[in-house]
Amino acid sequence: MSRYFEMQIAISNFRPARKKKIVAACLREWNFGKFHEGKKDGKDVLWSVGESVLCGGESEDEFAERLAGEVWKANGAFCRVEVTATYLEDMPCEVHVKDKVDYEEWLTTAA
Repeated sequence: MSRYFEMQIAISNFRPARKKKIVAACLREWNFGKFHEGKKDGKDVLWSVGESVLCGGESEDEFAERLAGEVWKANGAFCRVEVTATYLEDMPCEVHVKDKVDYEEWLTTAA
């Protein structure tokens, strides 16, 4: 069974010379978008977000462990890997329905 997730990754204390290898490793593991660089708590951070599915019963924790291993391998040393998993299939939501009364009220205020 597959489950649809948004995964965010933030990598800090990485070797700048290994950035391309780290990005390539992440992209092999998940459908991340463009990677960005920035600062967090005064440290360089490489980060991205992407949506895809976890398959084969893999949990978010197992995915994060697997992804961190690939990042560490690509970096050639320890670096901090933070993965934020958001389950997208059953998120809380609010439905806003605007009916004819709302439309008529809008007409009087928009005029």
